[in-house]
Amino acid sequence: MKVPADTSVWSLALRRKQPPRNPFVAELRELIREMRVQMIGPVRQELLSGIPSQSQFETLRRRLSAFPDMKISTSDYELAAEFFNICRAKGIQGSNTDFLISAISISHKMPILTTDNDFKMFQKHIPIRLHLHRFQGKEA
Repeated sequence: MKVPADTSVWSLALRRKQPPRNPFVAELRELIREMRVQMIGPVRQELLSGIPSQSQFETLRRRLSAFPDMKISTSDYELAAEFFNICRAKGIQGSNTDFLISAISISHKMPILTTDNDFKMFQKHIPIRLHLHRFQGKEA
């Protein structure tokens, strides 16, 4: 089963000189090795935004080019907007990208790999599943 990785996990792994010893980074590496990680364009955009130098930007763009973007349908965008409205009505804020990841997760029956606690709040109101890393209680 494919697993969409949220920007928070990719950022830990790729936007630091030395990735931390972190179970989510270790899980991302395993998903990459197993060819199960799923990239979407809006996450790619978030990762590439705010890079301080053109050479760092090009390096990161080159590294991310190994991961093709999943096709996003109109119904995914509509479901994301519906999720945004449901959560907002309950007083829960989230980014458009987070709700799009949530919608894709539901429409393609994929659990989400994330360090972002907002998704735990979303789970109370929309039927998303979170991917649990396999390094529970172990040093990654």
